[in-house]
Amino acid sequence: MDNWLWCLKTDTPQEGYELAILLSQKGVQYTQTSEEIRRVLRPQYAHDANSLIAVSQVIAINFQTVAAANNYWNAPSYY
Repeated sequence: MDNWLWCLKTDTPQEGYELAILLSQKGVQYTQTSEEIRRVLRPQYAHDANSLIAVSQVIAINFQTVAAANNYWNAPSYY
């Protein structure tokens, strides 16, 4: 795979969350390298509440990492 992750820094929390989703997707691609198998498995987990909760948890963990790298906890309000 190419080098695609250069930095965890993002301009906004929204971009940080999108990066967390990308990190999660890439994790699946690295773990299951066959696109065909991923395509076959997706309908199974797409309708399984426990799988969807697990996906949300992975994204949340990745967002914690991105948020820590960007110091979002101490950032001024974006509203």
